[in-house]
Amino acid sequence: MARSRRLNRAGLDMARSRRLNRAGLKRLGRRCLVAAIVLAAIPVVLTFLYLPSFVHPISTLMLKDLATFSGYDRRWVSIDDVAPVLAHSVIMSEDGQFCFHRGVDLGELRGVVDDALAGEATRGASTITMQTVKNLFLWSRPLGSVRKVVELPLAIYFDAVMSKRRIMEIYLNIAEWGPGIYGIEAAAQHHFGVSAKQLSRRQAALLAVSLPNPIARNPARPGPGLRRLANLIERRAGRSGAYVGCLD
Repeated sequence: MARSRRLNRAGLDMARSRRLNRAGLKRLGRRCLVAAIVLAAIPVVLTFLYLPSFVHPISTLMLKDLATFSGYDRRWVSIDDVAPVLAHSVIMSEDGQFCFHRGVDLGELRGVVDDALAGEATRGASTITMQTVKNLFLWSRPLGSVRKVVELPLAIYFDAVMSKRRIMEIYLNIAEWGPGIYGIEAAAQHHFGVSAKQLSRRQAALLAVSLPNPIARNPARPGPGLRRLANLIERRAGRSGAYVGCLD
């Protein structure tokens, strides 16, 4: 009889433990859901706050530099005070369909998916809008593939809310152009000793082609490969026409 009571008590304890574990998992699940909703709401709200031209957003990389006491150089400048050839060069180098897509270049994205399914090396398909939301709200590495899943809908939303001209203005002011060098004004001053408004066609092309790897690529001291890329972008920017019409 005593043994039976002990077994019954043990069974009740196990059942109670299972109930407590299930309740704990439910609480954890609810907390994770709330945290996910809050995190998702942050870029949604910030996008609206970033609409006025007098608001000067900073990137997550800038926040990291502040948190690590590294410091950075960034001097916000209106897109009206940037040489048009610089924006044209960036479009022709980074995202030729910028004025025509809705945040995501579906043609480029399909090409990347097809290459991946075929087991081939994939090329980059990030638009200027995608790079902007990544710089504003997301992280770079690791977990890049997870970031992309978040980046795509954010880019579509950002493009729906923002004008192309405002997106370009924000991008040019938060893009990294060297260690601790953010934004086109600081980049122009640092690399060429001129303001963003005074950039020449050649300087604009060199800055544009350095964007994919600003730590390794120095526009002020370009190697042969970078010079060849700059020659190509300089020619394309000179014939950009309707490709840059959304910035007028």
